[in-house]
Amino acid sequence: QVQLVESGGGLVQPGGSLRLACVASGSIFSIYAMGWYRQAPGKQRELVATNTDAGSTNYAESVKGRFTISRDNALNTVYLQMNSLKPEDTAVYYCHANLRTNPFDSWGQGTQVTVSS
Repeated sequence: QVQLVESGGGLVQPGGSLRLACVASGSIFSIYAMGWYRQAPGKQRELVATNTDAGSTNYAESVKGRFTISRDNALNTVYLQMNSLKPEDTAVYYCHANLRTNPFDSWGQGTQVTVSS
């Protein structure tokens, strides 16, 4: 089992920045990719960014050029640096890990990001 704990959410004005962090614990050897998803009220959960062990990254079109995902393997932590935030970025942000073994993925509890003036 892998446990994921997010932090760093909050209220920010449009154009501002936030950095989310997600610390993994447990069977971390089974993780081969980590990423961030988000879910806005009344909408489906969507991919924001992912990062694999091989170093490849993938971003949703809506966040390209504004968000950056990074990992610190020594700290078992994945970060999401969010710049130039927009009201439409408001959502609960979830950390996600892809695992090599059953149950094959794990989710954090989510952290709220609100972009509003």
